[in-house]
Amino acid sequence: QVQLVESGGGLVQAGGSLRLSCTASGRTFSPYAMGWFRQAPGKEREFAAAISWSGGSTYYADSVKGRFTISRDNAKTTVYLQMNSLKPEDTAVYYCAARKGAVGTNYRGYDYWGQGTQVTVSS
Repeated sequence: QVQLVESGGGLVQAGGSLRLSCTASGRTFSPYAMGWFRQAPGKEREFAAAISWSGGSTYYADSVKGRFTISRDNAKTTVYLQMNSLKPEDTAVYYCAARKGAVGTNYRGYDYWGQGTQVTVSS
């Protein structure tokens, strides 16, 4: 089992920045690829960003590319999502997720999930 706890969400004006953190506990953190997903009210959960277990490969949804940066610190068992130039359409609950093996962009491939943190961007 891997337990994931997100933090860092909040209310920010359009154009602002937030940094989300996700700290893992339980099984060894390093072999797991990590992803950030988000879900707005009435919409399906969607991929935002993902990172390989080594941190050497990162992937982004087109909607966040160039504005969001995913990173990880395996020594601290923490993955981060730096979000810049935020837009109202970024408003959603953001979830951290972990999966064994190769990194993926489909939320169905992830085994462990955090409880989510709310991000609200006002116009």
